[in-house]
Amino acid sequence: MYQALYRKWRPRSFDDVISQPHITTALRNQIREGRTAHAYLFTGSRGTGKTTCARILAKAVNCTCSAETGNPCLTCDICRDAELGALGDIIEIDAASNSSVEDIRDLREGTVYLPERCRYKVYIIDEVHMLSPSAWGALLKVMEEPPEYVKFILATTEVHKVPATIISRCQRYDFHRIRTADIAARLQHIAEAEQIALEPEAAQLIAHLSDGGMRDALSLLDQCASCGDQITPAFVTATAGVAGRDSIFAILEAIQAQDTAKALALTGALYDQSKDMVRLCEELLEQLRNMMLLRAGSGQPELLTCLPDELPKLQQLVQNATLDTILGQISCLQDCRERMQRNPAKRVELEMTLIQLASPRPVTAAVPAAAAATQPAVQQPAPAAPETVTAPAAGEAPAEKAKPLSAADFRPVGNWADILAEYQNVNPAVSGSLAESCAYVAGNTMLIVAKNRFFLTLLKNKEHALSLRKTVQQFLGVEYNIRARCTEAEQQGSRAQAIIQKAIDSKLDTAVE
Repeated sequence: MYQALYRKWRPRSFDDVISQPHITTALRNQIREGRTAHAYLFTGSRGTGKTTCARILAKAVNCTCSAETGNPCLTCDICRDAELGALGDIIEIDAASNSSVEDIRDLREGTVYLPERCRYKVYIIDEVHMLSPSAWGALLKVMEEPPEYVKFILATTEVHKVPATIISRCQRYDFHRIRTADIAARLQHIAEAEQIALEPEAAQLIAHLSDGGMRDALSLLDQCASCGDQITPAFVTATAGVAGRDSIFAILEAIQAQDTAKALALTGALYDQSKDMVRLCEELLEQLRNMMLLRAGSGQPELLTCLPDELPKLQQLVQNATLDTILGQISCLQDCRERMQRNPAKRVELEMTLIQLASPRPVTAAVPAAAAATQPAVQQPAPAAPETVTAPAAGEAPAEKAKPLSAADFRPVGNWADILAEYQNVNPAVSGSLAESCAYVAGNTMLIVAKNRFFLTLLKNKEHALSLRKTVQQFLGVEYNIRARCTEAEQQGSRAQAIIQKAIDSKLDTAVE
């Protein structure tokens, strides 16, 4: 029966594990010296070798020949049965499906029995962060004072969810993302052994797409090998469902040339090919990050996430872009990526962002609120009020000194009620303070006239201002600089005078003459 490559080529000893020398060396030394701990915690991103190293360690501590090398011999009965999964003293538990306190109680009850064949009874608990709070309590009880013949190996991708009381009782090892070069070299070795025609550039691309996970790389190689005789970069791109380097650079060039039509046409073609719009946004962000590092003078090869042949294209794009422009483009795409998570119309969100990026108006990076507060105030058409507030800037740099706007420049926002209705679902507190308010726009400035003075205080908060700005942009398609005025003070004075006058008319005793 055919076996998947990631299973067939799973490392069998510490020598086969790549890019984790800080872990494999320490574990081998512990085994040789007979100083293994009773509990280990392996943490790191997916596909970096956590479960694999746990299985190797479980074999090594029970192998009769591991004392000299620190590696399992792979030839004794213990090693062979362990690899076949037929060794009852090595118990693997998936905490994702065995997360209840009853499951951990069963585990705890099993620890009272001596090992059947091995020196130690080893419990490997994968995805341990999925345990319930009560299960953590039950596990802690047995980990405090375990029998001398019991060892625990915990593996997780989310170590922040593991209680500190558990972590403090384990030797913690953090697995690094596997280097792209190491993954590519490993893929070439496996391809030669499996008689797969894999081009070096294709191996580099697979390693790049795997994001530091060896299992993802082998799965993609397996998929490519089943679909074609010769694995080329173009074939990998088509199989993985990504946009492809040529398309990404073409979109970036169109943005730089302010060619909105071309950028939208390229995006539409990728959409017709069923490419994931979220993934496309992430690919654009990745290349813009490389451009940012190059422009900032920090483009060391180890920091860049591009292939060697992509570097000349990136350098060419960087020559025609300022750092502020690149930072602004990254900020816009990050906002777009966030909106895509909650909006089903992902293509529309990306197209709106591309239009904004390719517009003649330059896109610049965010600046601190204090800097934005120093911008000159514009003349507003609203009634005079005691205070005017400028919302903290979130996506634009200080504007150049512009011609003051007059009241005639402003026009009312006709669908302001609809915007507030949608904003009620986003931020009920701020939306409630905007009851009976109205809004006007002129250029890239929006003026909100509210009756509740508390709105001015809320708008000074950067998070509130950003959420309001995003909601307005979703409706109107423009990112406005928001300013606000309040008439509450005048209204309060009028109401106070009315009450006093009413009291006087009623011939009640008052302190007002």
